[in-house]
Amino acid sequence: MILDFHSHIYPPYIIENKTKLFTEDGTLKDLFSGKNSLMASSEMLIRSMDKNNVDVSVVLGIGWNNERLCQISNNYIIDSVKRHPHRLKGFFSVNPLWGQRALEEIDRCSREGLMGIGELHPYSQGYDLADKKLMKPLMDRCSELNLPVLVHASEPLGHDYPGKGNTTPDVLYRFISNFPDSVIILAHFGGGLPFYNFMPEVSKAMKNVFFDTAALPFIYESGLFDVIDKIIGHDKVIFGTDFPLMEQSRMYDEIVNSNLSDTAKADILYNNGFKLLHRNRSL
Repeated sequence: MILDFHSHIYPPYIIENKTKLFTEDGTLKDLFSGKNSLMASSEMLIRSMDKNNVDVSVVLGIGWNNERLCQISNNYIIDSVKRHPHRLKGFFSVNPLWGQRALEEIDRCSREGLMGIGELHPYSQGYDLADKKLMKPLMDRCSELNLPVLVHASEPLGHDYPGKGNTTPDVLYRFISNFPDSVIILAHFGGGLPFYNFMPEVSKAMKNVFFDTAALPFIYESGLFDVIDKIIGHDKVIFGTDFPLMEQSRMYDEIVNSNLSDTAKADILYNNGFKLLHRNRSL
């Protein structure tokens, strides 16, 4: 069984008008102004899942700045999940700077069956993720509704790429320390935060934190998976691809061809993600 916890879909309106909408949303421009940037519909995702033997995908939004585009995206995810209930599970987008309107969108999307917030992009959305006063209303509401929060993370060094931003391990550590009881998923291996797990205070702060593997072949060498149990423990790692940035098979092959045990591979590819989604609902 394979569960891809990090994939993206976009409604036809946004795909067809992408370039025109850059003036309305900074995150959209940041992620998709490159000539080789890709967007996918839910139908494209399902075809790729069938081709690459993926059973279930969690479909995410992006860190929208424009509320109108955010709602269009959230509505499309809601509709896609309802059309493919056994293949797709949905997360939705908000911006904490929207205050009460963000909380209302959380309530609406939760009522419609979406299962978490993500992906947050603090850099392009224009806020400090470590600002506890700003983030507390959103995080409290998610805790009340038992919704995990998935956050884009980036490395403090290395090559640049579209959307990298500056949500680095120091920022992420302050964020997770502010909300130790919240279930948080840090994308892209948390920008390297797991490498600090040998520090006792960091390890303690990460008790409810998980790390997805989205886009890792673009960031790290494949040998990372050979030492994952020594760094953070495979029970903290969730399979994600960042589709359509890459086909699911590329990330799958790196895990399957690693030195991890068969049990660890199965946990990463499906069981860990299933448990997160299954915390208060049936998959």
